[in-house]
Amino acid sequence: MNSAPPPPEQGLENPPQDFPYLLGVGDRIQVNVFGVQQYSGEQLVLTDGTINLQGIGALSVVGLTIPQTQTIIAQRYSNILRQPMITVNLIAPRPVQIAIAGEVSRPGSYNLSNGQQFARLSQAIQTAGGITQSANLTLVQLRRADPRQPVVTINLGILLDKGDLNQDPILRDGDSIFIPTLTNFEPAQVRQIVSSSLSTPPSQSIQVVVVGEVARPGAYSLNQDGGIDTGSGGVGLRIVKTELPTVTRAIQTAGGITYMADVRNIEVQRLTKTGIQTTKVDLWKLLQSGDINQDLYLQQGDTIIIPKATTPDPTEFEQLSNASFSRASIGVNIVGEIARPGLIQIPPNTPLNQALLAAGSFNLRRANQHSVELIRLNPNGSVTRRKIRVNFALGNTDENNPVLHHNDVIVVARSWVTKVTDQTTELLSPISNLFGLYNFFDRLIPNSNSNSD
Repeated sequence: MNSAPPPPEQGLENPPQDFPYLLGVGDRIQVNVFGVQQYSGEQLVLTDGTINLQGIGALSVVGLTIPQTQTIIAQRYSNILRQPMITVNLIAPRPVQIAIAGEVSRPGSYNLSNGQQFARLSQAIQTAGGITQSANLTLVQLRRADPRQPVVTINLGILLDKGDLNQDPILRDGDSIFIPTLTNFEPAQVRQIVSSSLSTPPSQSIQVVVVGEVARPGAYSLNQDGGIDTGSGGVGLRIVKTELPTVTRAIQTAGGITYMADVRNIEVQRLTKTGIQTTKVDLWKLLQSGDINQDLYLQQGDTIIIPKATTPDPTEFEQLSNASFSRASIGVNIVGEIARPGLIQIPPNTPLNQALLAAGSFNLRRANQHSVELIRLNPNGSVTRRKIRVNFALGNTDENNPVLHHNDVIVVARSWVTKVTDQTTELLSPISNLFGLYNFFDRLIPNSNSNSD
């Protein structure tokens, strides 16, 4: 694997040199000839690179600086004027033609003419649809059309952190920009990107895939929403976004993690300009230390893989069940002498006593109200059966009122009185049936000994 990108503290390498502005097609200049009003006025540099001056005709100015243009105009007017005094000012620079490639939404060639006098690098990025979450902010490359200028390396992280305009240089016509891909994208930098004006604006929705230990694996569409906080300036403008898709939100949409999920080794696979990259997400850190960088922002086409834990820790089940990315409810089967037997849906971390009450409590005439049997499928595939004494007056302890897991089964047995009664009924059932049969035939066959008058 390639080495990690330079830290954000590193600044420009080979900073752009302040070469004089060179006139080009589309520039609008003001030419003033002192004392001769009819020779003064605005001039547009035409497609052939010339301006048309009163009294001297066409003059080529493409590639000249402003002082050089003043000198050549003065030379031409010296043929018809004595000691001409010429001033030239740039009124409106031409649209800047640039090329941008790499981790931007719409790479290509662009004209930057957005009402600003001079376009900056940040404007070029925004015009190209913003940088993707896979962009390497620290190694942006700027190549000038002027062969005298070496390739410039720019750190946009410093621009976003400190508002350093040296990291947002003014662009020149013919510049080319390359935004490289992170070799191993970091959640902290992704969060920095999506919270800035340089990121891709939020669209209506993105498509992601969630597989592994979730309730409903599959492909999902996650909505986005956002707005721009204009603030007091345009440089380093921040975008305030809400409801951006994250790993935990995708897991929630897929029904939440199962009790077998390994939340420490979740993988996010992302398609970048250089191929598929994978990063690890540790949601246990998010729960333990509030490390928000572990809740990675997602982009179009991401795949989230939640692996199965090889040795799940039962002591962590309760904390994971309370997490926002867990199931919204769990299913528990309660069978036997209960008021409403069957499958019930209860919140995670519901103790046994509350589940019994949710099912209507015991059948008071038939149930053994002193104990129940808890049947649980363990992560290793084995099944455990526990007899638990029930006392609604006791607190929540694992011995008498354990927290239930998804797919637990609670068996409420009959009381001994009910068992005796049921067995007696079964024993007497044949005799009862004989009496019933006798009464049936007695009604069906008339008595031959009856008197007939």
